[in-house]
Amino acid sequence: QVRLVESGGGLVQTGDSLRLSCAASARTLSNYAMGWFRQAPGKEREFVAAIGWSGGRTYYGDSVKGRFTIGRDNAKNTVWLQMNSLKPEDTAVYYCAADWGITSIPRIARDYDYWGQGTQVTVSS
Repeated sequence: QVRLVESGGGLVQTGDSLRLSCAASARTLSNYAMGWFRQAPGKEREFVAAIGWSGGRTYYGDSVKGRFTIGRDNAKNTVWLQMNSLKPEDTAVYYCAADWGITSIPRIARDYDYWGQGTQVTVSS
């Protein structure tokens, strides 16, 4: 069982930056691919970014490419999401997710095994 706790959300203005963090309770996070998803009211959960176990491979959703960066520190069991040039359409609850295994990096929500409670990000225009 892995417990994930997100932090760092808040209310910002268009063009601002935020850094989300996800702290994991796993014995070793290096056994997991990690992802960030978001869900706005009335919309489906959307893939934001994912990172492989070593941090060497990353993937991003089209709407955040060039603005968001995912990273991880396995020694600290932490994953982060640096969000720059935020837009009102980035407003959503952001979720951290973990998928056990080192051979794949899922970009579909149902492929992840564990989820955090989410942190709200609101971008005002």
